[in-house]
Order: sequence, then structure tokens, then C-alpha cells
Amino acid sequence: MILLNPGPVTLSDRVRAALVREDLCHREPEFAELCLDLRRRLERVYAHAANGHAAVLLTASGTAAVEAMLTSLVPRTAATLVVANGVYGERMATMLARRQRPHELIRANWLDPIPLDAVEAALARNPAIRFVACVHHETTTGRLNAIDALGQLCRSRGVGLLLDAVSSFGAEIIRFSEWNLLAAAAAGNKCLHGVPGTAFVLARADAIEACAGNADAVYLDLHDQFRLQRDGWSPFTQNVQGFFALQEALREFEEAGGRAARFERYARLSSRVRRDLVALGARQLVPESACSSMLTAFRLPPGTAYGDLHDGLRRAGFTIYGGQGQLAADIFRVATMGAITDADIDRFGAACRALLSGGAPR
Repeated sequence: MILLNPGPVTLSDRVRAALVREDLCHREPEFAELCLDLRRRLERVYAHAANGHAAVLLTASGTAAVEAMLTSLVPRTAATLVVANGVYGERMATMLARRQRPHELIRANWLDPIPLDAVEAALARNPAIRFVACVHHETTTGRLNAIDALGQLCRSRGVGLLLDAVSSFGAEIIRFSEWNLLAAAAAGNKCLHGVPGTAFVLARADAIEACAGNADAVYLDLHDQFRLQRDGWSPFTQNVQGFFALQEALREFEEAGGRAARFERYARLSSRVRRDLVALGARQLVPESACSSMLTAFRLPPGTAYGDLHDGLRRAGFTIYGGQGQLAADIFRVATMGAITDADIDRFGAACRALLSGGAPR
């Protein structure tokens, strides 16, 4: 089964084999060495982040990493401006609301870019806002948000940017200093090609050191996690096998040429997927110029039900993703993350042509 959903991803043979290494207790020195190695590799995915940012490892989903970032690095009395144009931006506001943290929400239409004018007006109106939170790659629609402009605005205002980079870290460009990026939350099972259950926050080391007492959770307290992880240890049981797999995935990532090479590969495969599906009557949901490198949302061709398309592609060996919320009945999504080959995309195109042309995939 080839996974063309935006995480979890199709694993390489090397990463899958790492899951069946010898069992290891998380209190042994070999595990501490593993964690230190993982942290070093994550910190150098973006070379210009290595000097000032530190990785905090979590056994959790990307969503938990986002929640840990928002509730550990932001003091309980500080205000956060959440800028949302999709499910995952709105989820950040829900996290803050559930914990009764001061925040404002700028909610844009899901099909629109983030409203920079509204952000600038909010920052000018409310000097209590010290942080801005936004999703980099909003997989609700496949839009890569315009963080260059948002980050420059944060920098000029002296406001820290908190970035949900769960579905972009390791492929898309992230500019740490130019964006005044305080932290990015990410997961191992997206662009890094690891397995679910491994996540991390890459945050400015001085901000982690200064955030003691901010968290109102035990497990998601980045300060307490980092206090032990500096020496490779963890206060809780980590996903040992998942960490082995992430280490192997990061080795593959480096051997393949790193972030730039991963971006180029995703973009090339996505271009082929877009060409094939548009020719079959599927229209891209957001403009090409706003798309991420690795995920495309398409409007269903006239007369095609998502369930029929999904099930037909499953029978042909592929998993795609439906829409969410208000888009659930209208779109489907195709991602090119993971150990996907050119031959896989050839077969996927053939299966789509058979299904959307009234035939049956071979």
C-alpha cells in the first residue's frame, strides 16, 4: 500500500528495518546517546538554526508538539495572536482557549491566504500581543502560507513567531532569524519519513531556558523535558523503536542531499500528479503559486464521489485523503511524502485514468 496521504508516510526498507532492532531500555546510556544524536541531526536540518535553536524530543504526535510549544514558551499572562486559514490554525486557538490562555484569533476563509493587513492592525492595536502563531503548510487546503511576509512583520514588531511546521519541516524553506522564529513544532512521520509517535519542538535555546513555570501540563512542559535531554535523558518513557526509525530516516535524509533535495523531489512528483489529475477533470483547490511542494488538494471531477475514488484507488494499492470540515464533500488530497518512487506515481496516474475514465485500474 502506497500512502499518498499527508502523513503517516510510506516507509523505506531501511527505516522499517530499524523498528526491529534489539530492544533497549530508555534508562540505558545507549539510549541517551541515541537521543543526543537525534537532537544534533534535527538541529542541523536547517543549518542556520543550529547556532541558536535546540531540539526537544517528544513521544507524541505533531499536534502534541504544537500544544507543548504554545503552552510552554508563552507565559500564562501573555497574549498570543493566532492567524488561521484552515483546520490546524483554528486548532491552535482551541488549544489556548481550553487552557484559558489570553489570545486573539484572526480567522480567514480556508481558501484565502493569511490576512497580513489584519495581523498588522492587531499588533498595532494591542501591545499586549507578544507572540504570533501560524501554520506554515496548512494541509487543509495544501496552501503554503506566506510566512516570509508574516515573519518580517513579527521581526519589525519584536514579536516572537511560533510556527506549526508539522507538515513542512524538512522540505520547505524556514528562515529562522529573518522570521524572528521563536520555535517550530514538527513531527518525524511527515517530511522526515519516520514513523508516527515521534515529534519535537525546535526552539531558541534561551527561550527554553527561560520558560520554567509557564506550562500548565506535566508531560508537555518543554522546560522540564529539555532539562534532562541536554544530557540525552528523558523524564518519561520515550518511543525507543520510533527513535531508532527516526535516526535511520535522518541518515537517509542527509545522504539524499537534505532539505533542498527533498523539496525538489516532492515538487517534481507533485507536478506529475497535478498534470495527470487536471487532465482528468480535477481542478486544483488553491493557485499553483500558493501550493506546497508535497501536497495538492483537488476539487472532485463532476459526477465523481470521493468514496468511490478512494475505494477504487485502495484496490489499486494507493491511499489518498478526503477533505475536512466544509470541504469534506468537495475535495480530495494527494501527498508525495515518503519513500515513493517514480514508478509508484506512474501506476497512480494509470489507476486514476482508469477510474476517472470509467474503466478499472489494472
